[in-house]
Amino acid sequence: MCEFLWSGRRSGIDMGSYYTVDALIEEVLNDIPLHPIHHYRIHLWDTKKPEKALESAALCGLSSPSIAHMWHMPGHIYSRLKRYHDAVYQQEASARVDHAHMMKDLVLPDQIHNFAHNNEWCIRNLIHIGRVQDAMDLARNMIQLPRHPKYNHIGKFGSYKYGRQRLLGVLRTFELHKQMVSLAQTPYLEKSGNATEDLKTERYVGAAYAALGQKENALEIRNRMDKELTDQKAKQKKAGDDAEKKARDEKKNDKDAKRARSTAEGKFRTRVRELENSIREIDGRIALHEGRAAEALDLLTKAGGIPTEELVRVMVAAGKKDEAIKKITDYVNVNKNEVRPLAAQVEVLWACEKKEEAKTALKELQKISGVIDQDLPAFAGVDRIAKESGIEGDWRQPLVVADDIGARPPLNSLGPFRWQPITAADWQLPDVENKTRSLDEFKGKPTVVIFYLGAGCLHCAEQLQKFAPRAKEFEQAGLQLVAISTDKQEILHRAYEALDEEFPFPLVSDAKMDVFKAYRCFDDFEQVPLHGTFLLDPNGKVRWQDISYEPFMDPDFVLKESVRLLGQDSWETETDSGNITADTGAE
Repeated sequence: MCEFLWSGRRSGIDMGSYYTVDALIEEVLNDIPLHPIHHYRIHLWDTKKPEKALESAALCGLSSPSIAHMWHMPGHIYSRLKRYHDAVYQQEASARVDHAHMMKDLVLPDQIHNFAHNNEWCIRNLIHIGRVQDAMDLARNMIQLPRHPKYNHIGKFGSYKYGRQRLLGVLRTFELHKQMVSLAQTPYLEKSGNATEDLKTERYVGAAYAALGQKENALEIRNRMDKELTDQKAKQKKAGDDAEKKARDEKKNDKDAKRARSTAEGKFRTRVRELENSIREIDGRIALHEGRAAEALDLLTKAGGIPTEELVRVMVAAGKKDEAIKKITDYVNVNKNEVRPLAAQVEVLWACEKKEEAKTALKELQKISGVIDQDLPAFAGVDRIAKESGIEGDWRQPLVVADDIGARPPLNSLGPFRWQPITAADWQLPDVENKTRSLDEFKGKPTVVIFYLGAGCLHCAEQLQKFAPRAKEFEQAGLQLVAISTDKQEILHRAYEALDEEFPFPLVSDAKMDVFKAYRCFDDFEQVPLHGTFLLDPNGKVRWQDISYEPFMDPDFVLKESVRLLGQDSWETETDSGNITADTGAE
């Protein structure tokens, strides 16, 4: 009934009083304190009065500990209440439970609903509390995860797109210009193929070069943008001219002709605007580095998208002190309990000779400073001001754990910190000549394993014909290929003999479908085999997979993704392997 009343709002059903529904929930919880109805209470009060769901936030995960979403949901309440430290615990717990499920049931990360969203939200909250290295580690991990044309790619809000956006966000928020430039030389920030995302990355990297005083590098990026801007404007004008001419040739009136021009030109406006603003930011940061603060403020303001914490510093340098104080004060009020805005407020007030007010702001920052990373460029000013204010040693204060979070199990008990590829099941199967082949003989080199439904499956034949001509390319990339069929060995042999030419990789028979089942290429409900394509690394770990009622028909993607995944060991920056959240609370 509670779920019906809450869900019915979307269909226009009048729920009546929130308190009436809450009373029904309370009746259930009086009998079963750890009933999963805690989930509905959180949804009930999430956007209304989140403080009313604090008890359920403490108990929701415990009510269904093997369901990741039940750990995720309390993060809604804690985030609404600006309790970001508590939200991060819930979000890491959710990720760990998902990791355990994915590794147990052989599921790719982005096949799980809300997995990527949970992790990107966790990064946002890590940013709010100043755990910068952890935020970067998690963002890089999201970029590293297996990609898939259906579940995880730059055009979909999955781990790759979210990870890339959040990595750029944390670098920019905390003025990590050196790291921005460094990571731009690695696969973490390589060209994505998405024009908008790639321009944003180039803008941020160019701005980082300018902020570091590396003007030549900044101008190289700026000049590329300027060339594209010229090309885009020329295309825009031509499109407008052509559209207007066509309209007039068709005897359209002036209004319709102008509308046709505007529509044609409109297709270019967003790109033109993005390029113009990117150039303005680079120019503005160059001007700032060269001491032209007023010019820099004008350019950066017009560019838009500049972190407020940086912009107010430019305003102070340009003599706009009162405006800077008002802007950062308003920003802090909107972004309560976030360390970066408060740090900027301390700096602005101190620079404007409002030292007592700056000390008051510093005290507010200290209350939430317990987990702020050391030696951050964005906090260098606060470090100096704290020392000048008479604070000896580290100005950060230990985090005070809230007394309403309930029992929190150790995070390690919920699942592993990161998703890890599992070891593929061993097998021994006869090939077309009835010779026993095994997985062991393929170990030591990466291998693509294709599960197909036998000679009677037209789609399977099409898949093999897609991959067979590319076998040499896979071999050149260091990849072996092997295909496992549901056909009996005799049928497989006859099908092979009927081929016009020798098949370029081994075919083996799994007529009993034991290996199909071990690799989850089997529908237990329908009792039918499924198509499967797997990438195994040299150690026999499953690095990528596709399991479906349809065969995976894109050898280009498999080849490219295999090379990416297998090359990660040589990436410049590796993720860490410990908790991102300390275990706190009663156990």
